[in-house]
Amino acid sequence: MADLERYRVTLTAGGAVVMQGAWSIRETGERKFRSWIGSYGSMPGARITLAEQVADGTWIELGAWPD
Repeated sequence: MADLERYRVTLTAGGAVVMQGAWSIRETGERKFRSWIGSYGSMPGARITLAEQVADGTWIELGAWPD
């Protein structure tokens, strides 16, 4: 069974988490990452990240906006 929270997209503003979502399929996480950039990228201080949870439980950042 796939890990339901393997790929996570997080929106932060001013260092605080505003919204977060997680998916089991990388392509879905990547699509949501791009979608959130379009939807929330104009929010003052917005930072959007896509991360993958690896076998030891840590999160590896796969992408971030802005860079």
